Amino acid sequence: MLALSRKKNEALIVNNNIEITVLEIKGEQVKLGISAPKEVPVYRKEVYVQIQEANQEAVSMEGLSALQNLLG
Repeated sequence: MLALSRKKNEALIVNNNIEITVLEIKGEQVKLGISAPKEVPVYRKEVYVQIQEANQEAVSMEGLSALQNLLG
């Protein structure tokens, strides 16, 4: 993991096309702004984990059985 220090209004660039800027710092909370192309998905980690779990459930044997029943 790369750890960087940034102050308010400072940014970093990822892969030449994603810019992450520190917008605000309040106590223990940091507000970030992320500029990325539309085709690059950006999620909070907890949302990303939920999406991954839902995808795993969808391809599980139960999900497969439900799909087979649906398709007849």
